[in-house]
Formats: sequence, structure tokens, C-alpha cells
Amino acid sequence: MPNQLNRVRLKTAKRVVIKFGTRVLVDSRGRPNPVRIQAIVDQVSELVKAGREVVIVSSGAVGAGLDPLGFAKRPTDLVSLQMAAAVGQTHLMRMYSERFEEKGLAVGQILLNHDDLKQRNRHLNARNSLLGLLRKGIVPIVNENDVVSVDEIRLGDNDYLASLVSVLVDADALLLCTSVNGLRAPLTGNRTQRVAYIPEISKKELELVNGKGSELSTGGMATKLGAAQMANRAGAVSLILDGRKPDALTRALNGDDLGTCIGRVDDSGRIKGKRKHWIAFFHKPTGKLTVDAGAEKALRFSGKSLLAAGITNVEGQFSTGAVVEVRNKDKKLIGSGLCQFTAEDLRLIQGKKSNRILEILGPAVSTEVIHRDNLVLLTEQE
Repeated sequence: MPNQLNRVRLKTAKRVVIKFGTRVLVDSRGRPNPVRIQAIVDQVSELVKAGREVVIVSSGAVGAGLDPLGFAKRPTDLVSLQMAAAVGQTHLMRMYSERFEEKGLAVGQILLNHDDLKQRNRHLNARNSLLGLLRKGIVPIVNENDVVSVDEIRLGDNDYLASLVSVLVDADALLLCTSVNGLRAPLTGNRTQRVAYIPEISKKELELVNGKGSELSTGGMATKLGAAQMANRAGAVSLILDGRKPDALTRALNGDDLGTCIGRVDDSGRIKGKRKHWIAFFHKPTGKLTVDAGAEKALRFSGKSLLAAGITNVEGQFSTGAVVEVRNKDKKLIGSGLCQFTAEDLRLIQGKKSNRILEILGPAVSTEVIHRDNLVLLTEQE
């Protein structure tokens, strides 16, 4: 029954983010496959003309830049990858643009990196741009800005990017198109069967995952499961499916039982509110706070803010306003939030009562380390 209900959610989804992995878009030599791209354009055009809003997250830019630069295979050094992405983006977008134009639709290119989504003003600008394009009936095509990205600001892979975009635009559904028809579970011998539905990702599902992708791609099934879980926590239903089939998208969004559908049908485990989405999904924590049992109980069950008295350890170097992880005495992650102290000041006041904080740091400071409104728990207790 939950699988059927989620298939109905896919069928009725108004706003959809669809990610196409490298192995969906390229041929055996790693170059863009015009036949596959045409099939994608045909299906997306049909969806848009039927009243859906569709955002494409597309891999394939590096592959599209290989031939123009004379590379026999995907390079491994950063500069060559950035060169291939710079050249390949124009080729890939031209392929999309020309084909969508034949269908009477326009496309808009959006290049993002982690800083674009972390900084509040840029985050809102990206959201407004995407929503504006959708309102005009334009198909946004999103990719990571590989030309300027380095490790510190990289999102990492397009599964993660697609999940962030789905949160950014309040998508109803996230489709992760790859070269397999969902997650596989073992039967007897060497046989496997498709897993049609998963309510949420647990250790059990992760143990079914094999491999990290191929030399053509950076992601694998593990990253897709993680991306699906993130989208689910923001309220979208997710689907991992074989995007190489010429009718996979239209069938999946018609409610057909394809791929692996992921997501609870109720609100349990869902993070609510735009600000908490921004904190939970669009930041890389720069520090860790360990709290005692009393503080953990207050956070989880009493809706309290985190106070210095409950902190037993501070890890990392961070400034005021940074996102930090909150962990219990067993190092298990409780949640994350915006810290109102620097790491240096926090080490001075950890474990101390509020009146001692004023004595040590002065009366101008807050007595709350992380305010409840700026705290996101793994299992929300709203």
C-alpha cells in the first residue's frame, strides 16, 4: 500500500526535479549520446506541456568537452577537468537548447557551487531565479559550476546537487535517472530482485549497495540513496530508475511501478520550515559539540535550546554563526545548528552555568549556544 500511495504522489507531482547521470547521457566512449538526449527532451517536453514544472540536473559536461580538447578519456587532474567542463558546458547546452527549441520550449542554464547555496542571499537568489524560470514555462538545466569549483566549495556529485535543488524549489518529486532500474536485493544464488519501495534509508539498504560508479561518473547507488533520503526529509518523494529507457520518465510519472520508490507517506522524520531546510541541507558543518545526557534529553524531548552547561567537548575551529554538529556522549549525531559563539569562546564556557558565561565573556553575549529555532534534530520533535 505505501508503494502504491507513493506512486500516486509521483503521478500527481506538479514540480519535479530530474537528474540524469553521466552513464544515461553518454556512449561507451564517454561522449554525449544524441539519441539519449533526444529521448530526454521528448519526454520532458511532454511533461511540461501537460502542466508539470521540470528542473533538469544534468551531468555530461566533462564528457562533452573531451573531443574538442583532444582527450582520449576523462582526465583526472583538476585543471584538465575544469577545462573540459568549460568547453563541454557550451556543447551540452547547445544540444539541449536546439532540441527543446524544436519542441517550442526554451531552456535556462544555472551553474551552482556550495557557496551559492550556503550564503543566504545567494541561496535566495538561486531559488528566485529557478522559480522565475519555471513560472515562465522555461526548463532550467542545472549543473555544478565545475569550472571554478575546488574541494572547499564543491558539492561533490550531481545526485547531491539534485537533492539540494529539489529542496531549494520545494519539489514534489525527485527522479534520479541512472543505468540500473533501482536498488537490487539478493535472492538465492547470484539472482537479485528489484526493491520496489523503501520507506527510509537505513543500514540494511546501504549494505545492498555495490560500487561507487565508474570512471565516467562520480556517484553510485550509495549517493543516490543518500540524496533520496535528503529530499524525503524535505517532503519530496524520490525515485531511482533506469533513465536509458525512451519512455522511463513518462511511465514513472504516470504511476507505473518502475525503479525504487523512496519515502514515507506520512510526515514522520520530516524537517519543516525554510530556515531549517537551509541549516540542515545547505551547510557543511565546521565543528562538533558533544553534549551530556541531560542536554540531549532537553533537546530531543523538551524543545529546549542548547546551553553551555550541557557541552562536554568542542571540536574544530569556527566563527560565530557557523553550523556545527551536536553529538551525544556516544558520538551519535543528534542534529546540527547555528552556533552563537566562536570555538575559542565556547571552549572557555563549556560546562558552565549561564551566570558564569556573563562573568567570563561579558554581558553583551547570548547565554544560548544554539537557539532552538536554529537547531535541526535528526528526528524532529516539533
